Amino acid sequence: MRIDKYLKVSRLIKRRTVAKDACDAGRILLNGKPAKAGAEVSIGDTVTIMFGDRQTTVRVLDLSNTQKKEEAQNMYEVI
Repeated sequence: MRIDKYLKVSRLIKRRTVAKDACDAGRILLNGKPAKAGAEVSIGDTVTIMFGDRQTTVRVLDLSNTQKKEEAQNMYEVI
């Protein structure tokens, strides 16, 4: 699954275009390296999101194409 789509489906970022822009700006790291919007995410990868002075790191647990709002938190665990 593409990282921009994963961020949207997991609801870590609200919109896919915002996720793409964050990737293009270098604010998304995949396994410690800057990720392009088309980078493939797999289970067990770590994703770091940097917005302003906040930094959130999560581990990918599930790669569903769709997810209900209540179940979206089951797609990752915060590290």
